[in-house]
Amino acid sequence: MNVKREQLLLYAVTDRKCIGDRALLNCIREALEGGVTILQLREKSMSTEELTEEAYKVKKLCSEFGVPLIINDDYRAAIDSGADGVHVGIEDAAASEIRSAAGGSFIIGATAKTPEQALKACSEGADYLGVGAVFPSPTKTNAIRITTTQLHDICRSVDIPSVAIGGITERNLSGLAGGGMAGIAVVSSLFGAKDIRLAAQNLRNAVSYLIKGGSEI
Repeated sequence: MNVKREQLLLYAVTDRKCIGDRALLNCIREALEGGVTILQLREKSMSTEELTEEAYKVKKLCSEFGVPLIINDDYRAAIDSGADGVHVGIEDAAASEIRSAAGGSFIIGATAKTPEQALKACSEGADYLGVGAVFPSPTKTNAIRITTTQLHDICRSVDIPSVAIGGITERNLSGLAGGGMAGIAVVSSLFGAKDIRLAAQNLRNAVSYLIKGGSEI
């Protein structure tokens, strides 16, 4: 496994629609200063070449904070930019294909909505899972919802760590207690915040408190 469980505590996923007219790199820096532990660059409309160039700049910034950079979907751009890994959806390239191209130390994340999908991703060489949507998501309005019980079943079905994703905020986070995941992935509750640094601090404190308080998330 190429990612440590604690690195998945507060997983930030970028979204330009959330940040408005603010510069993406400035917003990422604020998130990193606030305590984000891993960052995913998600750019659905960029070509591989454009994404590679953008990821190279984001990678330099993440390296200042010792935070792994994950690229959404495009593993070629992730490899070419020197990013630490890629996260792929259920219909994207298989983890085994990516592993053959990227090598053993490359971080591979995979989406899973059922224990069967989780087991498949794990068997193909995924390092962690993204599981959700656990709440209604403003960034993916058509996302399939799962319950906390389903989240627990998915997380418990494999040995690799998982992150919960989908509409998670500081207010509803406690509803995930007992879910079994290593951390949370956030989009709009972080990058849609007026003060991104403060939002990251609050989210990290909240998820850390839930763990340290004896409730397994």
